[in-house]
Amino acid sequence: MVKELQVQGVFAENCYFYIDEHTRSGFLIDPGAQAGLIYDVIRRNDWHIEKILLTHGHFDHLGAAEQLREALVAPVYVYPSDAPYLTDPYLNLSGSSGQPVTVPHYEEFSDGEVIRLKANSEYYLKVIHTPGHTPGSVTLWSPSEKVAFVGDTLYEHGPGLTHFPGGNRQELERSIVDKILTLPEDTVLLSGHSSPITVAEERRILLGR
Repeated sequence: MVKELQVQGVFAENCYFYIDEHTRSGFLIDPGAQAGLIYDVIRRNDWHIEKILLTHGHFDHLGAAEQLREALVAPVYVYPSDAPYLTDPYLNLSGSSGQPVTVPHYEEFSDGEVIRLKANSEYYLKVIHTPGHTPGSVTLWSPSEKVAFVGDTLYEHGPGLTHFPGGNRQELERSIVDKILTLPEDTVLLSGHSSPITVAEERRILLGR
């Protein structure tokens, strides 16, 4: 089960809950702001969050991570290339917002890693390294739920931005074409700032086929 919750910090951002309905355990993805609101949703639904997963290291995707890490006793995970972003307000862009944010406690996942629920090992997400928006941007893919959490690598209207520190347009385009648009056609792409779109629909928009 996937549930979206839009949170409002400096920017509006979509954070996601990836929950196994049978065990009521799951993962929290990209908690960008409003830790109290996110916590209330979790408690109201009697969910147990095992891990907090970040698609990349920008502040609008991790602003509530440290507070929720403590409240939920759930570790925060990021790709190694983006680990410096978690402790550097310049890299994670929060410094220019006037509200510097850091996440000093985190762990790392790797490309190709399968992150399984302890409560149900058949429920999992696969980490796909999709650099370009940031060096350590990832897509988190669920074959069973037919969804992929793409962060800011891709939106319903096209590629993500690359003008921030560490961005690379060529890498981003390779990530999209070679790693995201090659997922099954009916996979729904869930981004940080736009509506859901399938791989087939996105492929038609970007590649004309």
